[in-house]
Parts: sequence; structure tokens; C-alpha cells
Amino acid sequence: MQDIMIGTWAWGTGSNGSAMVFGKKQDEALLRESFDTAYEAGFRNWDTAAVYGMGTCEKLLGSLIKDKEDIFLSTKFMPGKKYKEGTLTKSFEESMSRLGRESVELFWIHVPHGLINNLSEAVPLIKEGRIKSIGISNVSLENIKAAEEFLAKEGLKLTAVQNHFSLLRNDQQPIIDYCADKGIRYYAYMVLEQGALSGNYSADKHFPLFSMRGLAFPKSKFRKIEKLLSAMKEIASRYNIDPSQIPILWVIGKGAVPIVGITKPSHAAKLAGAMNVRLTKEEMKLLEDLAKETGIRQQGIWEPQ
Repeated sequence: MQDIMIGTWAWGTGSNGSAMVFGKKQDEALLRESFDTAYEAGFRNWDTAAVYGMGTCEKLLGSLIKDKEDIFLSTKFMPGKKYKEGTLTKSFEESMSRLGRESVELFWIHVPHGLINNLSEAVPLIKEGRIKSIGISNVSLENIKAAEEFLAKEGLKLTAVQNHFSLLRNDQQPIIDYCADKGIRYYAYMVLEQGALSGNYSADKHFPLFSMRGLAFPKSKFRKIEKLLSAMKEIASRYNIDPSQIPILWVIGKGAVPIVGITKPSHAAKLAGAMNVRLTKEEMKLLEDLAKETGIRQQGIWEPQ
């Protein structure tokens, strides 16, 4: 299923792990079952990162994919604010060790700190074939153009861009259109806003208070999106799918590849059940109009802009 990449941000433990970010520790046996369900449903594209649970996500995913040769794997390096030579290479090698791989299909620079220096350090790994394609994340159009120009001088191509894009962060169309024109694949993360747009939460049924998502999306914001959530539910009923799939289908309709986190087998089943649905232009516009009415522009604390 090439229109979707499965994310593992919520899988990790410890620092920057599931309990800290999402307010809930995940059950490893359930995560393994979720992977199996998704794999059996045809999902082959999987995304992780070194900082998700500080390596614990990569280690778990690595144990799940070790016997599967058809997985398209994506992971990321998180640079410091100041470039330090050798850090990217070290992070890459540590990621490969945790994932049980010698190479990776897609490797990201997680934020654009020291972008050109880090791309330069990645070049030997790309030319050796250990990084099969290179992407950049949390970037502006200017960052993208600078990366393209640098890589072109090395005879290489920027393959992918990954930014925050959702109904509540709908400011990416110029970048999506630019990427489409340049043959760069655009991946969207936080399409469900860490569950705020899943239809499973509300001002009365709120996120865990002492979690990153609870702080980022308080009850006051849930009150602002009530009309949007209601419209999602109504549209979902027309197609006999779960409301959580509507924001995902909206992202696909905008020309992006959504990265969707799953932590339960039912999440994978719902995702598979919606993959043959495409929203109409009228449904897309209604969702966008209602999202705009909220006045919300959601942004993560890690995002440069």
C-alpha cells in the first residue's frame, strides 16, 4: 500500500518515549500483534527514528522486520543545533545496528540544523549504497532548494521531504506542489494530531494531562474542533469507515503520503479498510473550511518554524 507509511513514534520507552509524549506506556506484545496485522494487510512502508524512545523504537521494529525482505524502511538522524563532524555517521551506524540492517531505503535528516554539512557527511553513505535515498524533515522551501542544489553537485537527488501537515496545519500546499513538480515524494506526519483528530477524544474525554500531547492540545482546543469532528463522523458514515480515517484520506487527497502511527491491531484494520476510499472535492473543502474556522495552527515544540 504505497499511499501510506506506518509510523512507530508511539512505540518507544523511556526518554522521548510513549509515556512521555502520549501519556501511555505501550504493551510490546500488542505492538508486535499490530505489526503482524498491518503486514498481513499489505503495509510494507515503515518509519522510525533514532530519537523515538531514544533507540527503543528502532530496536523493536528491527526485531519485527528481520525475516522480511520486502520492507521499505525509513529512519532518521537528529542533528544538534551546531554541526559536529561524525555525528551523522555515528547515528547511522547505531541505527543500523538496532534495526539489524546494513542499509536503509530512506534516511532522513530530522531537522535542518547544519543541513548542508550533514548532507555532505551523508554523501559517502549514499554513494556506497547504504543510504538508498535521502530525505529532509521539518524544512522550508528554501531548505529544500538548498539541499537540491548541494546534492546535484554530487550527482545525487533529494528524494523525500517530511513535514507536519494536517487539517490543523494546512500550510504546506506550496511545498507539496513544488515537490510533486520536482519528483520529490512528500510525506506528512501528525496527520491525526497525535489523536486529536482521531474522533476518540474530546474536551470531556481528554488526553492524559502530564503528556506532551496533553500540553499541546488542551481541552480548549478540543472545544474549537467539535464541528470538524462532527463532520468527520458524518463523512465516515457515508463510506462505512472509522472517522479516524477521514483526516488520513484528506492528506492523500492533497497529494501527500501520510505517516500513520498504529499501536493496536484495530488501528491497522481500520487503515486497511479505508484505502479504497477517496474523498470528493466537496468533502475536502468542507473539512478545510471547518478546520480554518477553528483558528488553530498546530505546531510541535521541535519544529523550527
